[in-house]
Amino acid sequence: PLSGVGRRIIMPAFRQVGEKQLPNEILYMVWSPKRDLIALANKTGEVLLHRLAHFQRVWSLAPNENTGKEVTSLAWRPDGKVLAFSLADTRRIVLCDVEKAEILHFFSLENIVTCMHWTEVMDPKSATTSVNLLDEEGSLFLPKLPALPKSYNTPAKIFSEEKSDEVTKLLGDKRLNTLVLGGDSGFIELYAYGMYKIATVAQIAGRCLDLCLSNDLKALSVITEVQLSKEPEPIISYFQLDTTLLSDCLPEVTRMARKFTHISTLLQYQKLSLACMCEAWEDILMQMDLRLTKFVQEKSTKTSVQEEFMELLMWGKASPELQSLLMNQLTVKGLKKLGQSIESSYSSIQKLVISHLQSGSEALLYHLNELKGMAMWKQKYQPLGLDVPAIEDAINAVGTFILKANELLQVIDSSMKSFKAFFRWLYAAMLRMSDDHVLPELNKMTHRDVSFVADFLSEHFKEAPELYDQKGQYFNVERVGQYLKDEDDDLVTPPETEGNPWFSFLQNSVHLKESPLLFPYFPKKSLHYVKRLVEIQIDSCLQKPAEVIGNSVRQVVYMPLYKLQPVEGIVPRFSLPSFWNDNSSNLQYVVFTMHSIESSRIYIMRRPTDLSRSISNWLLAVEFGDLLCSTRSDNNKESQFSFLDVGFYDDEMLTVLLKGYVDKEEKGRILAQLPLSSIYINEETEEEFSLDTDKRLDEQTNQIPVQTVIVENQSRSLENMKAQYIAVNGIRKVSCVLSSNLRHVRVFEMDVEDDGEVDEEEEEPESRDVSGLKEDMLNAQDDSDVNDAAGIENPVLLEDDASSLESVPGTWN
Repeated sequence: PLSGVGRRIIMPAFRQVGEKQLPNEILYMVWSPKRDLIALANKTGEVLLHRLAHFQRVWSLAPNENTGKEVTSLAWRPDGKVLAFSLADTRRIVLCDVEKAEILHFFSLENIVTCMHWTEVMDPKSATTSVNLLDEEGSLFLPKLPALPKSYNTPAKIFSEEKSDEVTKLLGDKRLNTLVLGGDSGFIELYAYGMYKIATVAQIAGRCLDLCLSNDLKALSVITEVQLSKEPEPIISYFQLDTTLLSDCLPEVTRMARKFTHISTLLQYQKLSLACMCEAWEDILMQMDLRLTKFVQEKSTKTSVQEEFMELLMWGKASPELQSLLMNQLTVKGLKKLGQSIESSYSSIQKLVISHLQSGSEALLYHLNELKGMAMWKQKYQPLGLDVPAIEDAINAVGTFILKANELLQVIDSSMKSFKAFFRWLYAAMLRMSDDHVLPELNKMTHRDVSFVADFLSEHFKEAPELYDQKGQYFNVERVGQYLKDEDDDLVTPPETEGNPWFSFLQNSVHLKESPLLFPYFPKKSLHYVKRLVEIQIDSCLQKPAEVIGNSVRQVVYMPLYKLQPVEGIVPRFSLPSFWNDNSSNLQYVVFTMHSIESSRIYIMRRPTDLSRSISNWLLAVEFGDLLCSTRSDNNKESQFSFLDVGFYDDEMLTVLLKGYVDKEEKGRILAQLPLSSIYINEETEEEFSLDTDKRLDEQTNQIPVQTVIVENQSRSLENMKAQYIAVNGIRKVSCVLSSNLRHVRVFEMDVEDDGEVDEEEEEPESRDVSGLKEDMLNAQDDSDVNDAAGIENPVLLEDDASSLESVPGTWN
């Protein structure tokens, strides 16, 4: 093969600042882009946050039924304030607030997500003044949403704080940021602000292993594992996708995304408000229905329940069976408690409808009408798929929801008045049955009161055999619960529309009956049913732009790289940068190894966005020379290095993890820095080769130019550790090394000057650092120091890891 000239690079040393043996195996680790924090996901499904110093834990999120327990990927929002993680068992994406370790938002997908990348748009057009005006107008015209009551066990806490405008935390700053998700069967979706889907990409095949969206939204790079029918082993392939519609319409995409994110958040608010209402409705309210049903089944007389209660109302006398029901089963004390429960429950539901459901629905109508106005500006927004009829359908669905909420308010108001009068009369009647003293005010019943109770009995105490077949009860005295049940069945007792003047007028009007100016009304449906209708219609609005933008994405490059020959227990790693250079050369680099994770070379594919360049200029192989470890005494022996893992430290540097051999005998693991400038020495004099695009790259490796790099003073031998994976961050100048047993980690500061402390550390045996680790952890700083250093509020107490040091130096797998 062709070979380049080896170069020596002198760089500052880097030093170890922390080490820990963890109780559970780590599957994923990603550094925060802004802080000295690293997010971890372990095999138990726990998501943890650790700080740099001594690798101390700041908080942890245990797996639960609302999220899941099989974490498949992690991604930080570019501002470092929100952490996203995906779960396989529940197929959910969860957005977590880093400050308070609270779940801000989650949504479900049809596919399992295998990789994620969160990018921020650097184009200034993304942060336009019109975006600022949109947000300001919403806050001017709309009242602040009231916070959800803290007494209910809502599954998310997005609106549980005193300041309910948590959407601003999800939106971040004015610039657009996009969360890219990849999964099985070529599944790729783009979510603006991590919430609103702006594109569904269907142009690639295979299982996504890694992906990266450029920060100008012009291109998407994807590495996939494709299983061909004629090949027993899967093929690792590289795709380059053109996403220029997003970049060309960046201001419009940003405005649309922010508007849809507001709408998505309001839907979550409505959902949680309804959940609070369902919790406020108590099962105790069904006691009257169930006891009356039992009374029907047990009584031997032919009179109906309605007649029994009417006789008690008119003559003040009850049959022995009714008296037994009231005094033995219901009891005076039980009736009083039931009355208080109904009043308390109905009042709570009434407040939630007025203050939460109605205000949230009004905000939804405002944002949807704003969106309709944007969609009518066809020159700007039609290319993005905004559809006026779909938005109008969503507006009508929200209007239907408002009508149903008002109907529920009327039912609550009517039921509260009826129950108060009924319980007041029945309470006095039961006191008389027990010969207790009845207060004078309870004995006073006007003719109007008697008529009101009689109407209540005639309307609510009719036996309904068809209801018994359906619900197992003969009565539906309590009318509010049927609106809150998440069922598709019609209401058992829908509101009476006969005699309603407005309803009769609409039915008899030819022009108003089907008028688009009037919201549709479903008198026989529950509130939950109409809420689902709203979600379906709004989801239809969201889907259309995602389909249009997704269909605009086109494949510009496809390159089969190599056959995958998996090594047992080791997962192949691919490094796609989380950045794109913004300099004049506008380069992107993709780094990978061939065949397995242990390869003597890494391949760097330099991808210019200018497609006019020859494909022969794309690739270069890199291997390390013998002088990597300058302290090696015997240079006559044949030395060799294989790559275990590689990651982008920054846009000018790679961090590599190597396994060293001398005469084919393993001699430990090495952490090293590799500047890209040492690889691409002179662009004009680079050797070219002829690449056959019809063949896999691994079938043409002998033709790829090889650059041999000799590095001095920019590496470190990892003693007493079988290192396997790395996570690096050039912005914070840190790296984290994970052992092959997935439980032993070391943390390094990479760019530090040689101030004598490093020399002292290097002179001592490596085991000295490990042996002192237990004492360091026992003497760890208190919680406030940890919080101040990490910038975290209300953290979980730091764990005491002294007991988890199960091994001694040199005994890890």
